[in-house]
Formats: sequence, C-alpha cells, structure tokens
Amino acid sequence: MAYKRKVIISASEERLEKLIEERLKPESNKKEIDEKIWDLFGEVWCIMMTDLSGFSRGVEKYGIIHFLQTIYESQRILIPIIEDYNGFLLKTEGDSLFVIFRNPVKALEASIRMNQVLEEYNKIKSPEEQILLCIGLGYGNVLKIGDVDIFGAEVNAASKLGEDTAKAKEILVTENFKKAVENVFPSLKFEKIAFVPPGASSAYKVIYF
Repeated sequence: MAYKRKVIISASEERLEKLIEERLKPESNKKEIDEKIWDLFGEVWCIMMTDLSGFSRGVEKYGIIHFLQTIYESQRILIPIIEDYNGFLLKTEGDSLFVIFRNPVKALEASIRMNQVLEEYNKIKSPEEQILLCIGLGYGNVLKIGDVDIFGAEVNAASKLGEDTAKAKEILVTENFKKAVENVFPSLKFEKIAFVPPGASSAYKVIYF
C-alpha cells in the first residue's frame, strides 16, 4: 500500500511538472494548458488550517522541548477527532495542521468538537500546559496534487484566517464556507469580521459557544 501511494503521488507531480514546463514556453497556449491542469487536478474541498495560540511567544518563555510536548499532545487529541469527522490530515507544519474534508458540514462539526474537547482538557491543566486552538476554514475549487498538497484561493484564505488571524478558540470562515453550511446550522451565528483574507470576498467568526 505504501508503494502504491508513492507511485500515485509521483505520477501526479510528474504530470503537473510537465504541464508547468510547457506553460513556461513563450509560444505556449496558457489558457489551454490551464484548462488541462484544472481538468486533471481540480476538485472541490473544504480546507481546515489550525494553529496553536501563543506558540511562538511561549517557546521563548518555556523552551522548545516543552512545546514539542504540546505539539505532540495536541496531535494526539485532535487527529482522532479529524478522522471521526471524515477529514484527511495532509500534513503538519510546526504547530499547524493542514486538513481537508469533502463535506464542509463535517469540517465545522469537527472544528467545534475539537474546541469542546480542548475546553475540557484545559480545565485541569496549568496555563502553560493548556492547548489553545485557532481554526480557519475555506471551501471551493482547488488543485489537489495526489495526497501531498493542495492549492487555491480558499486554501490561502483558510491559512491566513487560521494561522494569522484567529485568536484562541476562534473558528474563522470564508464567505464561501459560510454559504455552504449556514442552512444546515440555523442556530449558529456568523459574525462578520473586518479582516478580509486575500482570495475571499469576506470572512466571519463562528459563534458556537
């Protein structure tokens, strides 16, 4: 199975690389190549980007080993929840998780559940041992290259919301994501925020408490 996965990823990356090389040629038909790339790799996904609040500042105060422990503990708690709600963990980068979901409703349910579980976890922890999660969610057309990476405006927006904008316990979503789920969650409120991430028309904070 591991060998098969490697072959699939390699084939996808190799195909994309050839198309990009072709696109770089002065005489290339970029529109035609772009259409081919979207035909091959274009999919609709929900993107979740997470971050741990105050991580960088805490490293200076408590040391990197303490926060390696925090990263390990956060993944131990959160990854099973992601899997329970049918999410795919594409990769981890430091204290961040890069996750995709087919169903945006499941992504929102997972986000709320993750924060609920951490709320209980933190009740018995000292301040320096608490895990405070920030989440950004986007939804729309993306280019998915095998199971290694994903690109698109909603990816960039979710990353900006989750890693740079959201505060502890906040779930921030793009306009596209809000439209995809708001009718399913009539009791939830979406509060518009002033910041608009590049690639999105607007953004909202989910009021889920």
